[in-house]
Amino acid sequence: MPYFVYILECSDGSLYTGSTNDLEKRLHKHNHLKSGAHYTKIRRPVVLRYSETVETFAESRAREGEIKRLSKEEKLSLIKLGTCAS
Repeated sequence: MPYFVYILECSDGSLYTGSTNDLEKRLHKHNHLKSGAHYTKIRRPVVLRYSETVETFAESRAREGEIKRLSKEEKLSLIKLGTCAS
């Protein structure tokens, strides 16, 4: 089963990084449900700006951690150079 690591742009211009095995369902949660992450709930709407696919849950969590440690400028570069989903 593939996993996805993603970056969302929030309505306030901040970036949120996460991982999931169902990107469409998770994006819906971030934008519409109470079960989405608190950070994105108070910054709706959010827009998917970047995603990448990995093979395992462990890889997705490791990659999520790598991206979270990047500066905002580095994340914006990743979005610009990577798989943009806008």
